[in-house]
Amino acid sequence: MKAGNIALRLPLWHDARRCSTTPPTNGTSGIISRRWSAGTKPKNSGRNISPKEAALIPNPIRKVLSTFRNCEVRALLMGGQACVFYGAAEFSRDTDFAILADAENLARLQRALDELRAEVIAVPPFTREHLERGHAVHFRCHHPEAAGLRVDVMAKMRGVAPFPELWERRTTLEGEDGSRYELLCLPDLVAAKKTQRDKDWPMIRRLIEADYAACTSEPTPAQIRFWLSEARTPELLAELARRFPAECIVLAESRPALRHIADPVRTEAALADEERAERATDREHWLPLRRELEALRRR
Repeated sequence: MKAGNIALRLPLWHDARRCSTTPPTNGTSGIISRRWSAGTKPKNSGRNISPKEAALIPNPIRKVLSTFRNCEVRALLMGGQACVFYGAAEFSRDTDFAILADAENLARLQRALDELRAEVIAVPPFTREHLERGHAVHFRCHHPEAAGLRVDVMAKMRGVAPFPELWERRTTLEGEDGSRYELLCLPDLVAAKKTQRDKDWPMIRRLIEADYAACTSEPTPAQIRFWLSEARTPELLAELARRFPAECIVLAESRPALRHIADPVRTEAALADEERAERATDREHWLPLRRELEALRRR
């Protein structure tokens, strides 16, 4: 996958003239392609991947991606490397995937891991049962082209749709050689980032702001709803409310942070309440799973 010529394929509900990455409501699937070349700007206003962003994918991660593709693993890139392609670059030493946890796909994943000479490096073991419980399974690669790289896989995440839905609305990257790389779509990536970890909340803010900056000139209705539902700063919410007052009024019924736009202090407090609630819910979600991990470590 060369930095100079990458296509970003988006679900069919994405308007080719724009860059909405919000899921459809009718389940429609399909992809369209938009190519760009280094040093040129596309005539449409869609979200591009710059050569600089593409260069942020280290060769070991490209090796993992190509191996998964060659073994036909149903997996979607998420985490820091996915953030790179949505304009919110995050340095990451590992690679995170959402996967389909059926027997056939896990067999394909095992073949890919064997090719990468990957071994499980922590609890839990690599089993369908643990994946379906919501655990992450952690591997370390020993293939010379990916030596030392950690690969984490999950099949179930709190607040995130089941994998078949994620797959239907995925984003696809395509290199000039035709190689394809599948990512969580932006709204699903944002949902997956709503955790108890400190580093995830600034990343959500950067993801939303990057999408807004890239697509502000001709937003779709779905994008407007997405931004109003997920923006993380009083300043951006105030700008969105000024530009899209009708949509803001409707969404304020379900999002308190939109009810006091004229008062940045109250808006900031409402945003902080949202974050605290999500963090608390995530901690509660992980409590029984952590107990299961501790039990496995004691065996």
